[in-house]
Amino acid sequence: MTDRQKNIRKLIQYGLFVGVVLWIAFAFQSWNNDTGHIKPPAQRKALEDLVMPGLDGASWRLSDHRGEVVLINYWASWCGPCRQETPGLVSLARDYRYKGLALVGVSLDKGDKAPVQSFVKEFHMTYPVVFPATAQPFASDVEAIPTTVLVDRQGRVAKTYVGAVRESVFQADVDSLLAEHMDAAPVTAARN
Repeated sequence: MTDRQKNIRKLIQYGLFVGVVLWIAFAFQSWNNDTGHIKPPAQRKALEDLVMPGLDGASWRLSDHRGEVVLINYWASWCGPCRQETPGLVSLARDYRYKGLALVGVSLDKGDKAPVQSFVKEFHMTYPVVFPATAQPFASDVEAIPTTVLVDRQGRVAKTYVGAVRESVFQADVDSLLAEHMDAAPVTAARN
């Protein structure tokens, strides 16, 4: 083997090594493992009532879920991190269906609903999938997807997650809110 061939081989090996390191770094960075803290009840602000048209034609309304913990997940069918996160959300929705959790997926896809329907079918999403209303206060503030908003039993924002989140992180935070008493603090309305 000539020196040139040896150098090319080393360069290829080095390139593969760097590629694997970058892939591992990206894979770990795309998961939001920062659990952060749930806001104390006195610091939470009530989310204005959200009414959103559903993929199935029915409307979904936040106020219909007063007394439940709610996860509002903003996503899109073309979003890679959304694809990573969705199986955990599907599992969470299934496991907590009768424990006081309501989960809703808000698709930010524009135009044709076929990609959304395909995504729902592919991931066996049993929770409601809706689209933001044109005047919805929170959806216009979403800067990155996925973004998920955790709402307590009184309709107050307890935590906002940006990026893909592991099911175990959602589960721990949902369990924490489910353990709170309904009268933890008075409700104050948030204005966006």
